[in-house]
Amino acid sequence: MKIKSVYLLYSINILMAVLILIIVFLPNNILRIILGLPFVLFVPGYTLIAALYHRKSDLDGIQRLALSLGLSIAVVPLIGLILNYTWGITTNSILVSITVFVVVMSVIAWFNLRRFPDGEQVVITIPRFSWKERSQLEKILSIILVFVILGAIGVVVYAIAVPKTGERFTEFYVLNSEGEASDYPTKLNLSDTGNVTLGIANREQQDVSYKIETKIDGVPVSTIGPIVLKNDEKYETIATFKPQEVGNHQKVEFLLFKNESLDPYMELHIWVDVK
Repeated sequence: MKIKSVYLLYSINILMAVLILIIVFLPNNILRIILGLPFVLFVPGYTLIAALYHRKSDLDGIQRLALSLGLSIAVVPLIGLILNYTWGITTNSILVSITVFVVVMSVIAWFNLRRFPDGEQVVITIPRFSWKERSQLEKILSIILVFVILGAIGVVVYAIAVPKTGERFTEFYVLNSEGEASDYPTKLNLSDTGNVTLGIANREQQDVSYKIETKIDGVPVSTIGPIVLKNDEKYETIATFKPQEVGNHQKVEFLLFKNESLDPYMELHIWVDVK
């Protein structure tokens, strides 16, 4: 069975469009994995090879297959490295980056293929496989190639099934009443009420219940909570405090408690002069 390289490029881009639609509209469908594996492990390398080597005399079928797999394994991590220092590594950023790479390489390959007559263009031949007819070297290379493919697939499946848990932490911050990290209420009269904005961002990779307690010189004055946040969920609220006595350099503490713990998880404070 013989397939012209240009038709294979058309098919690759059509299947890539189908994969994008599946990821957008059917994110949990098994087709995402079935189409996603060759999209990551084969397609980027094949389109790069097609853009670089246009004539069928440049490489034979086995060489193209091996280079396509090897270059894909090299190109995809390189794209991930670039994303790590630019837009960040997410499903969407990886999908868009690999798609752009494949489309650009496909367009270059199409324009290069047009310069050669049909007889010189790459034709992908799918031969009838006969193990007995293979030489000893071909058998060894075939076995190694199978193990490489199975290993790559295993790594991808493991990464999907057992995703790496990111760092667990909570963001706790204090802003002024206008949402800026400056100009806190540091000078008050005894009859005044101070206002600040307290914020929590949950990065604990799980649902967490929080509580905020406000103290002035160690004396509790107010409590906010419980506040239940999902992972990556954010919460902001206005916290008020009213001094009980005149004095300079009074410490206003905001203590964050996590779940049922009796010990503060995090602590913030400002200093207030009261007249």
